[in-house]
Amino acid sequence: MKNMPIIQAKNLSIGYDDNTVMKDLNFEIQKGDIFVIMGGSGCGKSTLLRTLTGLIPIQKGDVFIQDINLKKATESQKKELMKHSGILYQSGALFSSMTLAENIALPLQLYTQNTAQQIKDIVAFKLALVGLAGFEDYYPSQISGGMRKRAGLARALALNPEIVYFDEPSAGLDPVSSKNLDDLILQINETFKTTIVIVTHELASIFAIGKNAVFLDNTIQTISAKGNPKELLKNPPNERVYEFLTRGVFHEKRTQ
Repeated sequence: MKNMPIIQAKNLSIGYDDNTVMKDLNFEIQKGDIFVIMGGSGCGKSTLLRTLTGLIPIQKGDVFIQDINLKKATESQKKELMKHSGILYQSGALFSSMTLAENIALPLQLYTQNTAQQIKDIVAFKLALVGLAGFEDYYPSQISGGMRKRAGLARALALNPEIVYFDEPSAGLDPVSSKNLDDLILQINETFKTTIVIVTHELASIFAIGKNAVFLDNTIQTISAKGNPKELLKNPPNERVYEFLTRGVFHEKRTQ
């Protein structure tokens, strides 16, 4: 029997005010999945992520997260959902005036009854988990971009979330740092069975970690492909998906 999806979108339209970016979106994300939201620039990937996390309102349709209808959820239900979710933003979004330990401790101070010592122990564990053991007293400006991303991930994992959302995690990283972050995402997914929802345009990341994906198609303002990225490359449903998944290779073949 198929498990109930942890996230489900039904006839979803997204956008800002009266401007609809994408419409009629229907997809499911299963517990423990690594789900990639992909598409060309400006297609609404980050807008969809912000809608799923409740940062912007749903224009039309429904989003169910753990059986809670996000559009009809009470404030207490939304707060509970937030406690079970983590977000890693493009920049890491760390507070520059706070040390890494203080950044990671913040959600624990806000949402748990843990003692100061318990919080200190959790912070040390989360930093060690992302390869930053011993960096508790460093400020974001004192570490590299890749380290800031990992520190941001440690904060996103502070409350042991069931779902972690990533918005272009590889943006601004060199290939080695990007691969290290992909490996860390896989490790977290495999070790803790955390559901990962990731917005990215990086092909290396899409093929390395993606288990399922949706392709947001600018030309028709909706999803034009669903499935495992590697399978979509083998059997592309349309030229736009093939072009996206092959990038420059597609144009080279056309001009040869």
